[in-house]
This record gives sequence, C-alpha cells and structure tokens, in this order.
Amino acid sequence: MAQTPLITLTTDFGTTDGYVGTMKGVILGIVPDARLVDLSHEVAPRDVRGAAYVLYAAYPFFPSHTVHLVVVDPGVGSARRPIALRTPAGFFVGPDNGVFSYVMACEPLEASAVLADPCYRLPRISHTFHGRDVFAPAAAHLAAGVPITDLGPPVADPVVFPPPRLEIASRGIVGEVLHVDRFGNVVTSVGELIWAGDDLAFRPAFGKARGGTQDAEHGIVAADTAVEMAGQEVAGVRRTYAEVEPGEMLALVGSSGHLEIAVREGSAAERLGVRPGDKVVLRF
Repeated sequence: MAQTPLITLTTDFGTTDGYVGTMKGVILGIVPDARLVDLSHEVAPRDVRGAAYVLYAAYPFFPSHTVHLVVVDPGVGSARRPIALRTPAGFFVGPDNGVFSYVMACEPLEASAVLADPCYRLPRISHTFHGRDVFAPAAAHLAAGVPITDLGPPVADPVVFPPPRLEIASRGIVGEVLHVDRFGNVVTSVGELIWAGDDLAFRPAFGKARGGTQDAEHGIVAADTAVEMAGQEVAGVRRTYAEVEPGEMLALVGSSGHLEIAVREGSAAERLGVRPGDKVVLRF
C-alpha cells in the first residue's frame, strides 16, 4: 500500500497573516493528497534555536517517511543555503542556519541536497519568501517521492550549533536552559532521563557528554538530588506537577525526557528570570 505523503510545518510566521496558508497552497498544488501537520507557527521571530528544539521534541513521533519543513529564516535572501536532509527518521527541509542541529546530533545523515534545481522551485523566486517559493515546493516533491539527489548537489558541511552544555562530574551534571515553553516551564539540556523504579537512568541526549565516562553517561541518578538554577535550589526530582502545592516550584522529567523546572500553575521562567543558555546544575 502506498504511503500517504506527510509533511509537518514549523515556522515563526504566526497565523495572523497568510504566510502559512500560502505555503500549504503551494504544497497541495504539487501533491494534492498530502497530509499537513502544524507543529508550531508560534516560534519566536528569528529564534532558530527555539525552532530547533520544537523540531527535536516532535520528529521522533512521526513515521519515517515524513517530510519536516522548517522556515525560521532570518537570513532569507542572503548567501545562506536552502537545503534538504535525509535521515532514517525522515526528511528535513529548510535553511542551512543550524535549525537542524539537534536532529543531526541524534540521527545519521544518509543524503543531502542544496535546493538548486529550478525544476523543484516556483518559477519566480521572491527575495523575502523562500518558504513559499523554495522550501514548500521542495518539501512537496520529496513527499511525492522525488529522490533527494534530484533536488541539487550534496550539502558540504551543514551548519550546526555547538552541542548544548552537558558536563558530567563526580558530584553532578551541569547543563543549560534549552527552551522555555508557553507555560513558563524551563526545559534544560540535562537529558535524557528515564525513570527506573525510584531512580533515574541518564544518557546524554545530544551525543557524547563532555567530561564523563561511559558508566557515568549511562548511569543511575538518584531522584533525591538537588537542582540549582538562578541562585535557587529545588530539592528532588518529581514525577508529576501534582506532587507539590499550587505556586510551588519543582523539578521533574518532562515529556521530552529532559530535566525541567516548573511552577505548579505558574511560570518558572518568570520567577527565576532565566532564558536559553543560562546554567543549571543537577547535584548528586
């Protein structure tokens, strides 16, 4: 049975204007039976790292033939390259500005292309809307079964961010704030954490952690540790928000497997005044 073409969309366009709908129109004009899934159009404007996290948290839950289209593109019209990547987990289409860094840290790259062939673009290319004219057509053609190698030459050295901070020492793990969600929950780079009875199994989410041994990287972290962030300490790691009273701050393992700091029925980001890149320590 043929697979239904499936494309996800992640942008910083919002939904007030018609940008997202226009991209969908282009896609459906090329592959009318495509299923389109909106991951998010509320990425903060020009926040490439925020888009990278949104994609990282979502892509493992889609079929491996999915095409993930990401347009957070502050360099549109510049020399930055439009690219497509193929991994065992799916295709990824967007600007070569690091937005695929977290995916590439987790997935082997099977093939790539600079989106150079005019056959797979719209006839007229705007200098300011490559989402419509370059990326959407490429995603549609990939979803329709066009080989990635037809889209253009391979990508030499795709742009990637340095891995998020993740350092293992004898007395704890040092990471950084990775993302703040709309509830004010603070997602950190300390992950992946998996409950193993009353303890937590730990393995680095973004390749090999710096400073650790193989045993430490795949070891057990007691749940009665302490988390330090922005000069405040939170005792223990919880399973659910309901384990504390409303307004109380807690540490827990979020749905992406990363350590999070939250305030039940409140915003940890506002209370702590933190932002992506700020330091967090999980002390044993």
